[in-house]
Amino acid sequence: MPPVRPAPMRQPARHRVRWVASPPPGALPQRRKPVAERYSGPPSYPVPPRWGFPNLAWRRPTAVPGTASGEVTAGERLRVITRSLLPVLWTFAALAVIASAAETWRYVLLVQSRDSALSTSVVSVSDTFVITAGLLTTILSLLPSGLTVWWLLVARHAAADVSGEAPPRRQRHVLAFVLVPVVNLLMALPVVAELEHAVLRRTRETRPKPSRLVLVWWGVWALNWVLLTLVIVWRFRDGVQALADGVVLVALTDLAATGLAVVTALLVKRMSGLLAPVEEKRLRLLRVLKVDGVPEPERRERPASSVR
Repeated sequence: MPPVRPAPMRQPARHRVRWVASPPPGALPQRRKPVAERYSGPPSYPVPPRWGFPNLAWRRPTAVPGTASGEVTAGERLRVITRSLLPVLWTFAALAVIASAAETWRYVLLVQSRDSALSTSVVSVSDTFVITAGLLTTILSLLPSGLTVWWLLVARHAAADVSGEAPPRRQRHVLAFVLVPVVNLLMALPVVAELEHAVLRRTRETRPKPSRLVLVWWGVWALNWVLLTLVIVWRFRDGVQALADGVVLVALTDLAATGLAVVTALLVKRMSGLLAPVEEKRLRLLRVLKVDGVPEPERRERPASSVR
């Protein structure tokens, strides 16, 4: 038999160990926090600096045809509509006052006719006054109504451009809430309150809170529609007393229309001033011509080698 050789013994694997020394906590110096420097005033120069801004206070942005800079913005359209709407509202308010005075005169003549006969000329003049003022007020009421609705739509877009957020309601919903009878008594207030909320640049997370001017406008708006409905219903009644009551209701309706036109003009002026506060025609280029009472600045001598 051949000799049996023992198997070679395996040596254990050697592991390399690396010792790393780290300093104990607190041994290294801590980094100091930079201290904010105090504001020591505007910069000062030994000589007047030769750089500066152009001698121009304001100028119109360059409008390139065919690009977005050449388009008319909602703010510019709002200025144009506001300049047309405010005179119309004040004119309508004056006509409504005249119509109310004519109805009041007719009521006074009705009271006088109970005890004495009236002059034919006075009655004819009163009738002409009432008919003319009533027709003008009724016909011209369509113009401020249409312009106000147009202003409302444009103001919503201008407020959306300023705040950077889309309007909370669609345009057709706003038209339905404002123009549909009975519905506009309740929904006109939220529409105007949302517009004021956007004009004041408040966030959408906060609930719109109408101001006192908006609440007064809504109250006069509702009163005007209620009186107008009573006048229409009162026309179907017969009798002398019903006629006299109808004259009083028409006079009150004209006064309510006057109040609505005045408050609407104030509301339009306030919101338009917040959305488009600066008009181009009112801007004036300012230029400094002379300064008195200021000490001369210290100047160093200019080196002979300097170009200027």
